[in-house]
Amino acid sequence: MAIMIKNPVEYVREVQAEVRRVTWPTRRETMITTSMVFIFVVIASVFFLLADKLIAFAVQLLLGVS
Repeated sequence: MAIMIKNPVEYVREVQAEVRRVTWPTRRETMITTSMVFIFVVIASVFFLLADKLIAFAVQLLLGVS
């Protein structure tokens, strides 16, 4: 497999053309998506906190550790 070395100027032009084709999200879409991520992080955190507390309680019961 041969490696092609491109002209740097041609490479920059191709990158610019590719960036123009990108569909960028609107500010509203970005805010909604960011909010959803934070909400799911909180939900996951609460879930794992409760799971940890439940497992710790069960282990204390089984081992008789206070």
